[in-house]
Amino acid sequence: MAIVCAAVVGPLNNPLYLKCFRSGSEEEEELRFHYIVHCALDAIDEKVSTPKRAPNEVNDSYLGVLYPTEDFKVHGYVSSTRVKLVVVTEKGVEKDSGEMGKVFKKIYHAYVNAASNPFYTPGQPLMSPKFDKTLASIVNPYIQAR
Repeated sequence: MAIVCAAVVGPLNNPLYLKCFRSGSEEEEELRFHYIVHCALDAIDEKVSTPKRAPNEVNDSYLGVLYPTEDFKVHGYVSSTRVKLVVVTEKGVEKDSGEMGKVFKKIYHAYVNAASNPFYTPGQPLMSPKFDKTLASIVNPYIQAR
């Protein structure tokens, strides 16, 4: 599993943060992943609005693979405040979903720390060097997994 993109989307589906981890034309890659993340929002809304099948099923924030594309798999996570996290991975050998769930929890905790900054305005794009650094440290082991 190689992570190629991570995004944070606000409760009103407004993009708060997007970071690509692939080499290449940065502007072109960013536009491509903005599109993939935007498409993932429909899949997230569908999964969240669909009632659970089993009455005793645990309501997990990690939604699993939302949809595959030709080259990637798109994973989703929704917080209790409806903040959405989207991680795009390269297709290939996947590790267990428990590991991806742990990655999402780490990214969410980093987001909460960044959003707790008294100088951050909720709903605005997240431009925090500390968040960038923390996200890089979370994702780095999965970038090198290629």
